[in-house]
Amino acid sequence: MPASTSVPEPPLKIAIVGCGFMARMHGGVYRNLENARLVAAIDKSDESAEKFGKDFNIPTYSRLEEAIAKHDIDVVDICLPTYLHCEETISAAKLGKHVICEKPMALSVPEAEAMTQACAANGVNLFIGHCIRFWPEYVYLKQIIDDNRLGNLLSINLTRYGAFPKWASDGWAADRKLAGGGVLDMHIHDTDFALFILGKPDEMASYGNVDARGPSHVFTTLKFGNTIAHLEGGWNLPSGAPFKMSFRAIFERGAVIWDACPLTIYEEGKEPFQPEFKKMSSEGGGNISDLGGYFHELKYFVDRTLAGLPLETVTPQSSTQSLATVLEEIDQIYFHIT
Repeated sequence: MPASTSVPEPPLKIAIVGCGFMARMHGGVYRNLENARLVAAIDKSDESAEKFGKDFNIPTYSRLEEAIAKHDIDVVDICLPTYLHCEETISAAKLGKHVICEKPMALSVPEAEAMTQACAANGVNLFIGHCIRFWPEYVYLKQIIDDNRLGNLLSINLTRYGAFPKWASDGWAADRKLAGGGVLDMHIHDTDFALFILGKPDEMASYGNVDARGPSHVFTTLKFGNTIAHLEGGWNLPSGAPFKMSFRAIFERGAVIWDACPLTIYEEGKEPFQPEFKKMSSEGGGNISDLGGYFHELKYFVDRTLAGLPLETVTPQSSTQSLATVLEEIDQIYFHIT
């Protein structure tokens, strides 16, 4: 996204909309950033807002307009259910505020395009929270791909699955019309990363399962030139089943594996190597115990917004493309089961 026409003074002052699991992850990050300050939180639930405000020592409101009337706010961080992303992003943009919005960007490509247009028209940044692009292990893998140290990438498996999330308020995640099912909500992480490292696929085939909550699990194979990517993801495991995210990348001269063990690089003729990554404890609960990519993505946004620099690692256009690809995966799932 081009550099914003509005460059605020540090610290960047942020209001979070939505006080659930993801808001707590983001709030934990802002506590660790010297050049950002969380100044307000907004939630329609008085109970959620009150608890969040107490935990983060900030005032809370039921409407964004109330918070903006009382505080000097530079950024609106949208941590709401997916079906509200478009409306809230456009509202914040029209108020002249930079926008961070959690993934998935929206429920449809037209919604995503409307969000992009609104932010561009009002000269504010729009940043979608595709945190895997910033997750240390995945960043390390991309560096290996980019510098070709192990030769060409032959194949990659990306996996992300678990039980249906219990943290979603009001049961919205169980409604396909509001969340898009586990394929859109969870699996989009790995589709986005595949497009990030490999570009637009030449071919794609998707099969999966559908239940009362919508498309719940997917198996997708993508072909990028001579590279094959196989992705599996969803949330149809039984309650209590562990959450898992992992990858296995095979190159001409080695492999990089992250699967229930530290990230390990296997190179022909050398001993296996395990790089170390600093861990930061999260406060959000849910299925993630490490701030990981959440910290790095929000630091990136804050630093570049304050510097007036363009947001290049994730753009509204790349986020729209990832959304469009997952929606095509979902269409193929339904096609193959009917």
